[in-house]
Amino acid sequence: MLPNTLLPETLRRDAAASLVVFLVALPLCVGVAVASGVPAELGLITGIVGGLVAGLLPGSSLQVSGPAAGLTVLVFEAVHRYGLPALGALVLAAGLLQLLLGLLRMGRWFRAISIAVVEGMLAGIGLTIIAGQLYAMADAKAPGSGPAKLAGLPALLADSLTSPGALAACGVGAGTVAVLAGWPHLPAPIRAVPAPLAAVALATGAVAAFGLPVARLDVRGLAEAIRPPGLDDLASLAEVGMIGTVVAFALISSAETLFSAAAVDRMHDGPRTDYDKELIAQGAGNAVCGVLGALPMTAVIVRSSANVQAGARTKTSRVLHGVWLLLFAALFPAVLGVIPLAALAGVLVHAGWKLMPIRQLAPLWRRHRGEAVVLLCTAIAVLALNLFEGVLLGLLLAIVKTAWETSHFHVDVAQEEDGPLRVRLSGNATFLRLPKMLDSLEALPRDRPIELDLSEVRHLDHACRTALTAWADRHNRPGTPAVSVPTIL
Repeated sequence: MLPNTLLPETLRRDAAASLVVFLVALPLCVGVAVASGVPAELGLITGIVGGLVAGLLPGSSLQVSGPAAGLTVLVFEAVHRYGLPALGALVLAAGLLQLLLGLLRMGRWFRAISIAVVEGMLAGIGLTIIAGQLYAMADAKAPGSGPAKLAGLPALLADSLTSPGALAACGVGAGTVAVLAGWPHLPAPIRAVPAPLAAVALATGAVAAFGLPVARLDVRGLAEAIRPPGLDDLASLAEVGMIGTVVAFALISSAETLFSAAAVDRMHDGPRTDYDKELIAQGAGNAVCGVLGALPMTAVIVRSSANVQAGARTKTSRVLHGVWLLLFAALFPAVLGVIPLAALAGVLVHAGWKLMPIRQLAPLWRRHRGEAVVLLCTAIAVLALNLFEGVLLGLLLAIVKTAWETSHFHVDVAQEEDGPLRVRLSGNATFLRLPKMLDSLEALPRDRPIELDLSEVRHLDHACRTALTAWADRHNRPGTPAVSVPTIL
């Protein structure tokens, strides 16, 4: 009996799905590279490695890897600070770190990261992408920082209205966004064509038909784009700033990959993801990308969901999508040279918008206000500072919020004319709430008997246990009404 991967029906479905994923991945690979400030070919190389290397390794059977919009901000900052030749060394080191984390079976621990921090990170990335790509839609150079990008938007609009070339580019970019937004509402036969491919193809056709004066993609061969890191680049990894960037690459790409795996697992009934093996696969892929000087890769939910929805059954589809990217880049590189940059910017503006949890924010604010605050603060920090510092701030806020909620504590006193005072303690009695607890207890009258009710105390740490015992001993001195203390003390 043939294995499932070799069954004719399975091969047919996987081959068809791989073509769909290829058509979705092609404009995204190129667009992410341009937004990251690197040659377009490096995005294609990462997509190819994601299919041929990570796609062959065990882990998740259906999610697809490649360059991700979520890392564009970090890559742009790294290239701007250290230079393009250092990118390969950074990605190689990040890949090796991912391999180590996978071998140490740390994959499952990435699932413990607060979802509010992850969504805030993605929202901040989305805002930064949109702010930066609005300049690309007008064929203009974007400022370096997130706040500067936002502050410069009014001037960009004014300049675009007075420049025919910028106005044409804005029209191309806006038209691309409109096609992407409206594509899900078109009839099913039309929607069979991937939306990013259709939007870029229509924009390219419009530019060619009307002879619009807009900037186009600058393309070279794959072999010329490969930039292996040199010894000087590898030696610079000892710098503190480089180490921080490597850790950021590894942790953020790993978290995005494993959250994507959890989402993909909910979309199909096939084998579940082995998180440690998937982390090893991503590490191996990023190590190869680093050797080639390409962009870092993660599992990408857009391509992965397209793969599942297209009917893929096994990892064959994601491997084949890498084959199609390789053949296209090798045989038809000139086709990419006719794509207007404004169209790719429009694709990324739409992708940035989809990264922001707009619909989930209002329900989250009503039900879990603390989580919403963490999300918003993380997003603003990513936009105002940078990705690494924004995520660290978000994690710190999540820890503070958890500590606050964990230490939630109440002291309720039931006053009755006759009989003892009934004092009910509830919540988590930790040292953080010790001053409040002692203030409440010491304010009780000393001339009446007291009954303590600790039945609703979920946790009583050593500091609170000691303080309660001491307080009870003081009130149980000879000549004073007794304090009834539960045996929990």
